[in-house]
Amino acid sequence: MCDIVSRDILLGVSLADTVTLAARNAWALTLGDGIEQPAPTPYTVLWDQEHRRLHRFERIGEPVAADTGSAVLLVPPLAAPATCFDLRPDQSLARFLLDCGHHPYLVDYGEIGFADRRMGFEDWIDDILPEAIRRVSADRDGAPVDLVGWSLGGVLALLTAAADVALPIRSITAVGAPLDYDKVNFVPQVRAVARFTGGIGASTLIRLAGGVPAPLTRLAYRVTSWERELRRPLFVATHLTDAATLGRMETIDRFQDSMPGYPGRLYNQLWGRCMLANDLGRGEFRLGERRIALSEVTAPVLLVGGPDDVITPAAAVEHGTRTLTGAAEVRFETAPGSHLGILTGPAARNTTWLYLEKFLADAAA
Repeated sequence: MCDIVSRDILLGVSLADTVTLAARNAWALTLGDGIEQPAPTPYTVLWDQEHRRLHRFERIGEPVAADTGSAVLLVPPLAAPATCFDLRPDQSLARFLLDCGHHPYLVDYGEIGFADRRMGFEDWIDDILPEAIRRVSADRDGAPVDLVGWSLGGVLALLTAAADVALPIRSITAVGAPLDYDKVNFVPQVRAVARFTGGIGASTLIRLAGGVPAPLTRLAYRVTSWERELRRPLFVATHLTDAATLGRMETIDRFQDSMPGYPGRLYNQLWGRCMLANDLGRGEFRLGERRIALSEVTAPVLLVGGPDDVITPAAAVEHGTRTLTGAAEVRFETAPGSHLGILTGPAARNTTWLYLEKFLADAAA
């Protein structure tokens, strides 16, 4: 009899604790300050100018590891916050690189607004990224730099290396980089529609707006993950007592809500040269009379694509193995997850990050 009473008391206490925890998490997600606050990896700002803030990630208050690792510059895409490389402690490529003994750096473009409408690919390929690479190299006593770019950041890293072969670049990793727009979902259909107008309609609207505003970028990203948005209420209800899972969801929400926009000129170049003409699929990129050939990239290249990535399918990434003909080596690997997931999702630590660590070790050897 006593055992039965004790069991009932324990069940009552357990149920009360569960209800209390669920209520606390529900309050935090709706009216409170959130499940968990951001905990970025410590860093020092080395260079702070508009659209080119350079961070050096560090271990503040921790023993310094032996200086055997390489300098790794993390290159974010446009229209995505630079926090993609440092979402949370267990979803931080920057922290992983530190743990492996490397020296990670990050170039942050900041907010993009109407005043930046005249910025184009040239600003990144000829100015922002080359200067960041040189400064990182100088900070490491002239050592060559490993570039790691996600999405369009991977394309920018490759084009920067192709445009100036004298830059101190040791290797390039491109995760989810669209290198063949023929294989990007819906682009062929959009291209077929654009033939009726010559693509003028979209480019005119972008030009008038001065670019793609941040709210539209955020909406477009949510549309690509519509299943996640539809399942969100059930997901929250199912995991209402699981603070860790809700914290990861909250991190992704925060990431989406902080997406900046595209500069008008750059997006029109992206629309015309990539989506309509598919320059990258032919192994080049045209800026007026100028032609930047991907075959000019000589450093080893690692490409990572996601079979489940609906934004940049794996086939669009793998195409780089056929266009990067001048690279010392081109590896292609696959990783599970969404477009962001292949970079920093739950499975990235055992896939993309391990591919990268082995690639960097081989580059050093």
